[in-house]
Amino acid sequence: MPSERELRQRARSIKNIQQVTRAMQLVAASKMRRAQAAVLASRPYEERLRTVLNDLAPFAEPDDHALLAHREVKNVLVILVTTDRGLVGPMNVNLLRAAVKFADERPAVSYVAVGRKGINGLRRLGARVVAEFAGLTDRPTTVDTNPIARIAQEEFLTERVDEVHVAFTRFVNTLRQVPTIRRVLPLVPEDEDLDALPPLQYLFEPDAVGVLEQVLPRLVELAVFQALLESKASQYSAQMVAMRSATDAARDIIADLTLAANKARQTRITKEMLEIASGAEALAKG
Repeated sequence: MPSERELRQRARSIKNIQQVTRAMQLVAASKMRRAQAAVLASRPYEERLRTVLNDLAPFAEPDDHALLAHREVKNVLVILVTTDRGLVGPMNVNLLRAAVKFADERPAVSYVAVGRKGINGLRRLGARVVAEFAGLTDRPTTVDTNPIARIAQEEFLTERVDEVHVAFTRFVNTLRQVPTIRRVLPLVPEDEDLDALPPLQYLFEPDAVGVLEQVLPRLVELAVFQALLESKASQYSAQMVAMRSATDAARDIIADLTLAANKARQTRITKEMLEIASGAEALAKG
């Protein structure tokens, strides 16, 4: 059984770790609030841009723009968005597992890996990686994400791949983040019955094809940007929850060690008192 001194030293070490996890929890909570505000602010913009695509759908033909072209799916590109660092619970593992399951159902899959955890995971699996992006800032902008979108568009336009999907962790709330895989290319309207909608007459300037030329590339860039924002909000939420759990676990361990140390101290004192009493009795008999 460990001595009282060893137990108290262990409790002090756990307390130092607890201070670190507590600080990381507070930092993650602060960053989570900013990331959550960013992702909630951008969602309406993405939804509105997709509404524009829905409005253009009755006037758009696959031949009008290469990003609308549907081909037989032989090769698929997945943009895998993970974190650069760990301490986020099972977030990266769940996403990588979902991406691998998705890839098993497709004929041939290549990846654009965003985040060191995804890069390392794909290397271990021996997957084909077209490009790697790591070290993105805590507050990504379109300047950071547009190169990723351009690679995806280039792979699709040159017909090296027939579909492009983005795999990310969607932020739902602080306690729930969902692995999500969404198709980016070819672009299609949202799932709704367009024939059931009332007929509308639109005037396009200069024309519908010209509007598509401007809207479609922006929609691809926005889809990638939104995935990064969702991933960042999920990252800090998962990290805050993980660090809070670690802090609580450290508190419980410290309480157990302190109790064990007190028992060891009580046992030591009782033993010393018995030795003193035994010595005094021996002297009295002598």
